[in-house]
Amino acid sequence: MQNPRQIAFLALREVHRRGAFADAALDRAFSNSQLNDLDRRLVTELVYGSVRRMRSIDFIIDKLATKKSSQQPPELRTILHLGLYQLEYLNQIPPSAAVNTTVQLAKENGFSGLSSFVNGLLRQYIRLTDNDLNPLTVTNYKSTVERLGILHSFPEWLVNLWIEQIGETETEQLCEWFNQSPTIDLRINPLKSSIAEIEAAFKTHNISTSRIPNLPQALRLNGSIGAIQNLPGYSEGWWTIQDSSAQLVTHLLAPQPGETIIDACAAPGGKTTHSAELMKDEGTIYACDKTASRLKKLKENADRLQMKSIKIHTGDSRHFPEFVNLADRVLLDAPCSGLGTLHRRADARWHHTPENIQQQSQLQSELLANAATFVKSGGVLVYATCTIHPLENETVIRSFLESNPNWQIEPPTIDLPVQASPEGWVKVWPHRHHMDGFFMVRLKQLKKE
Repeated sequence: MQNPRQIAFLALREVHRRGAFADAALDRAFSNSQLNDLDRRLVTELVYGSVRRMRSIDFIIDKLATKKSSQQPPELRTILHLGLYQLEYLNQIPPSAAVNTTVQLAKENGFSGLSSFVNGLLRQYIRLTDNDLNPLTVTNYKSTVERLGILHSFPEWLVNLWIEQIGETETEQLCEWFNQSPTIDLRINPLKSSIAEIEAAFKTHNISTSRIPNLPQALRLNGSIGAIQNLPGYSEGWWTIQDSSAQLVTHLLAPQPGETIIDACAAPGGKTTHSAELMKDEGTIYACDKTASRLKKLKENADRLQMKSIKIHTGDSRHFPEFVNLADRVLLDAPCSGLGTLHRRADARWHHTPENIQQQSQLQSELLANAATFVKSGGVLVYATCTIHPLENETVIRSFLESNPNWQIEPPTIDLPVQASPEGWVKVWPHRHHMDGFFMVRLKQLKKE
């Protein structure tokens, strides 16, 4: 039997040593192991959790050890992260088991001489928490920003950004939301099945589901579900995985049977296939992306859902002169920082900086300017991102409208689970709406006289 904590250590070592993304490191670690489902879930929790809570755990080490976390041998720091994550955040693991397995990890990975240090630090932490002296909660922080950043493990520039937009109380609620395990939503394929039929099929497998108001195709899975491909209806194309927020985007686009649609940044294809469903698979959807491997996944998903209206188009959407004035509707689901989906991407909070957000904003503006040329006179363009950063959203739209007086915002006319702003765009805040953070706006080109 392989040791799940050792596998978690190897994945985290890759994250810390090589800057690997947590999901990629985890996939590689699993490919060389043969763990049962229970152990795989433990490894996943340890890796994602330790990455997500990195700042909080480093703070604990800084408080308890003579040397700061940044001065510890990198692999020993990773081992301490695993132990402290279990003690602070995994109530189902007995403290003695967390300590003993972490000490064993130290011995097995070249730190036998420091195993007593590991043991002492973890036991000191247990004594403090038993006496309500947890360093995370008893420290006198210099500011609210520092407190929220350390307690919930976020960089301070992000905490500052959110406080500016929604205030301190809601920022704390947002931080708590992003540290929860993500939910899984399905989008029912009405061309192959119905929501009632799928609910019944899941019930026979003892899987609990719930519907989401004003999203007729959305079904949320509750509790543990096992491997996705083993769920009823997967191979038959009855449904696909797509968060509720992403489903909102295509309803805002509202593609109709027989139309020509361009999905300018389509991969991995959730909104492309949703468009095909709403069009009853009648018409033409050009699914564009510059990454061929991602388009391959899109095609595989479209094939599983048995859709015929989707045409793959490889390349950069800033350079498609053949699409000018071609489309009834264009969807630009722009590449973005993903700051609305931090609960799904454990390490995204550490990879972004204000500087690269500025670069993203520039790319988004270029993509929007060019995608607008694809729209026929009187047609519609929906701009969307899975970020809640104003530079990637409101700023991009305001700048576009200033430069293009023949375009205007068309506020939603359909019932959505999220109310539009006075300006007419829709911004989904995860802690308020219980779905991924998203921004979306429907733009209409005025008909030429």
